[in-house]
Amino acid sequence: MNAPEPSPLPAHVSLASGLQQTFTLAWRTLLQIRHNPWELGDFSIQPILFLLLFLFVFGGAIAGSTEDYLHFMLPGVIVMNMMFVTVYVGHGLNTDLTKGVFDRLRALPIARWAPLAGRILADLVKQAWSILLLLAVGFLLGFRLGTSISALLLMSLLVLTMALAVSWVMVLVGVISRDPEHVQLFGFTALFPITFVSNVFVPVDTMPGWLTLAVSLNPVSSLADASRGLLTGGPVLQPALWSLGWALAITVVFAPLSLRALNRRLGRS
Repeated sequence: MNAPEPSPLPAHVSLASGLQQTFTLAWRTLLQIRHNPWELGDFSIQPILFLLLFLFVFGGAIAGSTEDYLHFMLPGVIVMNMMFVTVYVGHGLNTDLTKGVFDRLRALPIARWAPLAGRILADLVKQAWSILLLLAVGFLLGFRLGTSISALLLMSLLVLTMALAVSWVMVLVGVISRDPEHVQLFGFTALFPITFVSNVFVPVDTMPGWLTLAVSLNPVSSLADASRGLLTGGPVLQPALWSLGWALAITVVFAPLSLRALNRRLGRS
């Protein structure tokens, strides 16, 4: 009895099928947390430690009281944490590349962009978890929303939009790095000065004049200002527009570079 011939792979995958495959691969990434719960630790323990450390060590010196400093700092910590955990997009992508996961996925009848899109989507879900966790801990510590629930949701959406843009930078880092350890080394080395030379922890008017311009032009500062306005009240439109402009610029520059580097690396494998 002759074995049935294998069905030929489809020449084209529809957009609907590609989206379904993206959600499936994103779910696969999220399910890995069940087998390795510490993977979520960087999205949970690290931001809480930063919040508690800066609040109780520097709060009294910077703002006069921890309560006042909490309302200034919490939006900034949300932004800072978003920047840092984007490194794990590149880390996870590099792990899939070095372990041959991408090669196995390419042999399946799925959209070529689905594995990368699934990775980014899963990390956006983790980002949303971090925002929710920080807000919950902030409320337990005494933070009170000065605007509305809709403004809080807009803040979360704005932060996730910037996270999506920065993820393209980390995709490039993940592709060009030879192993996951180098992804973390390059990623955190680049993000530390960008994040801390900002108004995340201290107001701009307390800084020396020569530093003020650099801090004001920093996309992290714009996002932190917009987040503060949406959570506690204050100017929103201008910093939000700057943040969206930065997100668009980062995406326009790094998305093509990342995809070209990824195709080149997969072409060599």
